[in-house]
Amino acid sequence: MTRADLDKQPADVAAMFDRTADRYDLLNSLMTGGQDRRWRRAVVRAVDARPGERVLDLAAGTGTSSVPFAEAGAETVACDFSLGMLRVGVRRQEGVRGLHFVAGDALRLPFADGSFDAVTISFGLRNVADTGAALRELRRVAKPGGRLLVCEVSHPPNRLLRLGHRAHLKVGLPALARVSSNPDSYTYLAESTLAWPDQAALARRIQAAGWSGVRWRDLTFGVAAMHHAVNPG
Repeated sequence: MTRADLDKQPADVAAMFDRTADRYDLLNSLMTGGQDRRWRRAVVRAVDARPGERVLDLAAGTGTSSVPFAEAGAETVACDFSLGMLRVGVRRQEGVRGLHFVAGDALRLPFADGSFDAVTISFGLRNVADTGAALRELRRVAKPGGRLLVCEVSHPPNRLLRLGHRAHLKVGLPALARVSSNPDSYTYLAESTLAWPDQAALARRIQAAGWSGVRWRDLTFGVAAMHHAVNPG
């Protein structure tokens, strides 16, 4: 079986993203109906990167999400465990000042304690084998008072919208998978989204990892959500 299953074996997931690397940004737009651009803008505003700060963008893929932080004047590290994605990112983002690509595992980040003013991960946390361990690693590399922003798929709180969203994941994405040259991506997205905790449950996981001031904001009626927190030090 070539599709990475919900055990999230790192080698399987990385291989899937390696195969998707060249068309990853296009697939994101197709799978979200173009909402991914709005979500990225919301993340940029929420992180509020400033000149002189250091920002870690984990699961950054091709670095599309990282560029605005660097353009705001922050020294930005785009970190991912897919070498294929990083190679595409290095090529596409060549010339962006203050942006650095680093290969790394979310469970063993290659950075010293307290290295970053802000740490963020968008649509990558659900791909990690141990969510709690990844959140603790992000806290380890964040400075005391450092900011966390997690943007991830979620579940609409409205019952009717939630039923429609689940129908799209169970029927719509598998239909796309059947005509796609890369069906693994669609199938994995649907299954990992259905299995992911809702907003309140994810907030509890973030708090259990040692972060404080945890709060969230729904995006597109709760199809996705941004969770904010602070490292109490």
